Amino acid sequence: MQKIWVTQIITGMAVAAALSGCGVATPSNAVIGPQAGDNFTSQRDRNRSSGTTIWDAFRAGGGEQTVAVNKYLWAASLEVLNFLPVESVDPFTGVIITGFGTPPGSGRAYRATILIDDPALDARSLNVSLQTRNGPASAPAVQAVENAILSRARQLRIADDAL
Repeated sequence: MQKIWVTQIITGMAVAAALSGCGVATPSNAVIGPQAGDNFTSQRDRNRSSGTTIWDAFRAGGGEQTVAVNKYLWAASLEVLNFLPVESVDPFTGVIITGFGTPPGSGRAYRATILIDDPALDARSLNVSLQTRNGPASAPAVQAVENAILSRARQLRIADDAL
């Protein structure tokens, strides 16, 4: 008997929680929707006029966006910053996020976020953000890491051509 009662209470609470997001309480004097004289355009109308809808993402060829990441910059970033623990990588968007780590021969811990947003082996394709436990790293430190990554990427490219 008590088991059924507990089950009914839990089920009732689950249903109440699920339905609580279905509506928004509004004051009794609140005006909902457009009023006379309002210049109202719905999101649906704006999407129709711009030619994009949610269904465009599911159509063949619609909504396909690829971000090309330079493989040499990607590999060089991971090699140069191998002393930092990798927290997250996304090769489709070109983002590498690391945790705090201490470089060899240094007493200061760094954390890095790298964005590679272009397929070209170019300095403009590489964006490095370094942070210490006390805030952003110095500009010379960021520049040194960028230069090290670019140099290693060029070495990898040259070695790849030699094959």
